[in-house]
Parts: sequence; C-alpha cells; structure tokens
Amino acid sequence: MNTSKSLSHEAGAEPLSPTRRMIAVASGKGGVGKSTVTANLAVMLARQGLRVGLVDADLYGPSIPGMLGIPGDRPPAMSPGGKIVPTEAHGVKVISMGMLTGDDKPAILRGPMVTKYLRMFVTQVDWGDLDLLLLDLPPGTGDTQLTLAQSFPLSGAVVVTTPQDVSLKIARRGLRMLEQVNVPILGIVENMSGFTCPCCGEVTHIFHQGGGERIAASLGVPYLGAIPLDPAIVDGGDSGVPLTASAPESPTALAYAKVAAALVADTGAVGGLRAPFDWDIASGRGQPAPAPDAPSGRPLALDYDAAGLTIRWSDHVQRIDPRDLRLACRCAACRDEMSGKRLLDPEKVPLDVVPTRIWSVGNYAFGVAFSDGHQSGIYTFPALREIESPETEDV
Repeated sequence: MNTSKSLSHEAGAEPLSPTRRMIAVASGKGGVGKSTVTANLAVMLARQGLRVGLVDADLYGPSIPGMLGIPGDRPPAMSPGGKIVPTEAHGVKVISMGMLTGDDKPAILRGPMVTKYLRMFVTQVDWGDLDLLLLDLPPGTGDTQLTLAQSFPLSGAVVVTTPQDVSLKIARRGLRMLEQVNVPILGIVENMSGFTCPCCGEVTHIFHQGGGERIAASLGVPYLGAIPLDPAIVDGGDSGVPLTASAPESPTALAYAKVAAALVADTGAVGGLRAPFDWDIASGRGQPAPAPDAPSGRPLALDYDAAGLTIRWSDHVQRIDPRDLRLACRCAACRDEMSGKRLLDPEKVPLDVVPTRIWSVGNYAFGVAFSDGHQSGIYTFPALREIESPETEDV
C-alpha cells in the first residue's frame, strides 16, 4: 500500500478534543460479525460508566441503527451551532448514513464524497464530552480505512475475526495495513468461537477453535477474548436491543465485558507530537508543542528557521534543507507510483522554495504545502528519516 498517496488536506476542519480516544473496529473481510461486536461493545462500555459515541463508518452498508433500534425514517436534528445531533440509544450516541438515507435508499457515493461524510461524522457532530469514540469500519483496506487513518489520530484498532482459516488470513492483511499507518493494534477479538447447545451444554466449534489466539500470538498483538456463537446475539441485533443490554449478566455478555475491560485498561497512546495540528509557518499558528517522549520512529518536536526544517526524534535531531524536502516528495505527481521513478523535474523547483504549512496526517505522516504551490505531498515518518540532511546531531 502506498501511504504517500495524495489526500487533500481539509483546511479549517475542527480539531477533535485531545482527551477523546478514537478506536476503530476493523475486519479484513465481511461476514465476521464486526458490526455486531461493535454495537455490543459500545453498549457494554456505556454500562461500565463511560461516555461512548459510535460512528457507523460503513457508508454503503450501515447496520448499526437497526442493531441499536434507531428508526431509519427520523433524520437527526441540528444543534443551534449548526452541528448534527447524534441519536442516543442504550446509553450510546450514534451517527450513521442509515439515519440520513433510510432503509431503502442506497448511498451512491464516489471516493471524495465518502471522505467528506466520514470527516463530517467525526467533526461536525455535536458529540459533547466523550470518553471513547468507536468507529465501525467496513470490511477491507480501502478508502474508508485510509481516510480515517490519515484524517484523525486513532488511538488504536480492534480487529475482529472468526476462527476460520480464510478469515484469519484476511484479518492478518487488515492488521498489517493498520500497522503501516501507525495505528496501534489494541488486540484481536475472535467472534463466533463456539456454539453451546442449550439442551446438553456441549460446545461445538463450528468454525474451528483457537485461531484468533494463535494469530494474535504469531503477530505479537494482544488477544482480547472470544465471543461465542449465541442465537441470542442474532435475536438482539434483529430486535434493536443488543444482548449486552437485554441480558448483561449472561455468559456471552460477560465475554463482551472482558473485551470492554481490556479496551478501558489500554491507553492506546502512540506518543510523540499530539495530533491533529495544522501549522502555518509564517504566522506560527498551530505549531505543535514538543512532546515529552516518543517511541522510536515518531517525532518529538518540529521547528523551522532559515536553516530549514528541524525534526527532533528520540535518537537524533535532523535538519532538512527546504528544497531537499520539496524534491523528496513521493506523491503521485512527483513519483511514479508503480516504479518509484521521479517525475518531478528538479530544474523546475525554485532554489528559494520553502514550506508554508505542515499538518498532521493521522499517526504516521505529515502533509506539507510549499511556496511553489505544491500541496499534495504526504511524508511518512520513515520517508522523512531517510532524507539526507546536511546536519544531524545525535541525542
């Protein structure tokens, strides 16, 4: 995946509260019960006393409203400040395309509109004070996943899979995609792990057994727990009353409680500069404050003066000449995406070119606009570290 692919920065977008944690619930493929897991987790987290919001980010196939009993024929209201008022169900604040289009109207959207709606669902909704914002992603590794990873500082992601080998292999791909954009993997949830016969109590592992735990161990990520295959979960989703609301003390609900407790205990902190930020270099507005610490490969501080851009990493201080930074751009206009061959003619780059704005791109990159009008470059942290600098200091 080319994480340097251009994504236009939406100037003036309202930043999120730095205290709000955003956790994506993802899966490599459909049919693993990801939305069911998300809905039940959200209700369980609310029952544990957290202020929880839920974004149904599956714009083409929204299912969260039905699972939470939210009518599809009642569009949300607008606040006096012009924001969307989320609907509340079972203690969870919710926004979904299903609340805007109804049950029978498909969302026919091209990529740019998907990006617009996703950003609107996060920044233009009157969430109030939240402890946690869950994002129910569609399956796969496409526009939605990349848009959210680039636009917002995700605190982490939960990957849902079934014990079936096919599901596990595709879950691995989804997990690797999230790692590439520096989203911390909070853990793996194995859904539909076994069916307990209501008559004799015997457990039948319809989709095999223990696959989620094995893949978590092989990838070095936490295993959050297994959710059994329980007909009551299906009934709850169809009725609009999730199992964690209707039978919170049942064995299946307690399995959700275990996963919820693990998410509450995990801070999901990635360290380094706090995002999002949008730094206008000439005026100094929006320059991120230095971070006290950061893991290897994440910046601690940014500064700019006549010598160029200074990036303080955990192991060294890097100074990059402004023109070298411009020539190192790897966006589709400057580099061939397949071969990596440079398309940008150095002779056409002014000697006095300088960066005019720098903004955060999720947890893994910076976007940079330049005085020559170029503003589509996304510089991943590894790519920045590879730029040859005229001056480097060890820390």
